[in-house]
Amino acid sequence: MASTTPKPIKCKAAVSRAAGEPLQIEEVVVAPPKAHEVRIKIICTSLCHSDVTFWRMKGNPMAVHPRIFGHEAVGTIESIGEHVDEFKVGDLVVPVFTGQCHECADCTSERGSNICSLLPFRISAAMPRDGTTRFTDMNGESIYHFTGVSSFSEYTVVDVTQVVKLDDAVEHNKLCLLSCGVSTGVGAAWKLAGVEVGSTVAIFGLGSVGLAVSEGCRIRGASRIIGVDLNPDKFELGKKFGLTDFVNPKEIGEKSVSEVIIEMTNGGADYCFECIGLASLMSDAFKSSHQGWGKTIILGVEMHGSPLCIAPYELLNGKCVMGSLFGGIKPKDDIPTLLNKYLNKELELDKFITHEIGLDEINKAFDLLLEGKSLRCIIWMDK
Repeated sequence: MASTTPKPIKCKAAVSRAAGEPLQIEEVVVAPPKAHEVRIKIICTSLCHSDVTFWRMKGNPMAVHPRIFGHEAVGTIESIGEHVDEFKVGDLVVPVFTGQCHECADCTSERGSNICSLLPFRISAAMPRDGTTRFTDMNGESIYHFTGVSSFSEYTVVDVTQVVKLDDAVEHNKLCLLSCGVSTGVGAAWKLAGVEVGSTVAIFGLGSVGLAVSEGCRIRGASRIIGVDLNPDKFELGKKFGLTDFVNPKEIGEKSVSEVIIEMTNGGADYCFECIGLASLMSDAFKSSHQGWGKTIILGVEMHGSPLCIAPYELLNGKCVMGSLFGGIKPKDDIPTLLNKYLNKELELDKFITHEIGLDEINKAFDLLLEGKSLRCIIWMDK
């Protein structure tokens, strides 16, 4: 009788050999899944700005190479390790960069925390449970992971806490978007801010996450959604996602952005979202929020490591600031809900997709994103 024990698989992957240099399409070996792991055959993946940030990073302990990036994807379960009861071979799934174990105090809390304490989120170069890698190159040298997903490969191994099963009811390129950016932005508007009908919103940075915030606020019925960006073309684009007003910091003269938004909203926006990752913009967002109840949500990861400085007296005025990991989304609970919103034609995913290419062209996706020409570029494994 033939053995059903999973074997190593040789496949193609886009490998980052050095910071900021083009990815190399190589043949790699993907080890079988260990206990509490699954091996996924990736159907398609997409490029997120977080991949670019860590691809370019130098002089940081998290900047390791060779590495397989990618963390937005959809695929099917190819094989399962021991103690995996939640999935079976052939299931359609999306891997995510943060887990939900359904066991720890955070995952079972009714307070809404989405930060799993069993396997907390880390920008790790290895698998979360044993700290080893499942990738090797053809010389037997280790290739490192990224956020426990590494989807720029035809096959990858992911911990079961970071995998969400979905119904095969929609095109795969749409499902791909639920792995990170769209879920993060929509989740921040719905779960963390709790945007209500008639509220006013200011969004700092109109990349994919910022536009996803706008989409979430549009669905919630916000009366005014103000986008702040240096690119004037973002206003017309943003209108597709519910944007009603636009502020370009280069075109407001001597006024500060916060002064402009306070004037536009008669006292400040009810909700402000920072989606770039600059401490100065985080401060601007906080200053732009309304006294007494203004809430500022920080989605961007500060790219220079600068601290956020807030005048304490402004906190006495009732304003607050809060951080966001994955928009407060609990992957296994909330991503299926977002998919249902799409199927019910409430959440519009199609407009986020601007380009589609094959794995061999993956460096084109990086160029498009860096040139500001794409929102989400879908990368297919079989094209």
